[in-house]
Amino acid sequence: MLHKNNLAPRRVVDARKEAMAAEGACQLLPGIKEIVVAQGKKYLILDPLQNSKEDILKQMLGRTGSLRAPTLLIGDRLLVGYSDALYAHYIG
Repeated sequence: MLHKNNLAPRRVVDARKEAMAAEGACQLLPGIKEIVVAQGKKYLILDPLQNSKEDILKQMLGRTGSLRAPTLLIGDRLLVGYSDALYAHYIG
C-alpha cells in the first residue's frame, strides 16, 4: 500500500531480528497525539492524554511482549499492526 501511494519509509527494521519490548515502545510515545491499533478487520484509536500508558502498551504489544508489526510513525500519529481498514483510511 505504501508503494501504491508513492510513499517510502525512512527506516525499515526487521521485527524478527530487532524486537522492541515495552521500554522501547514507550520511547515512541513522546510527541504522539494519536495511536491507531489494528484489531482484526477494525482499528482502535487511543489518545495518550486520555488513555493510560499501561492501556496503550497493552494494545501496542503482541503476545510475545514485543511491539506489533508493522508500526508506522506518520507525523504525530502512530499506526500499530495491520488491517485493511486502518491502512485504507490513514494511507489511502
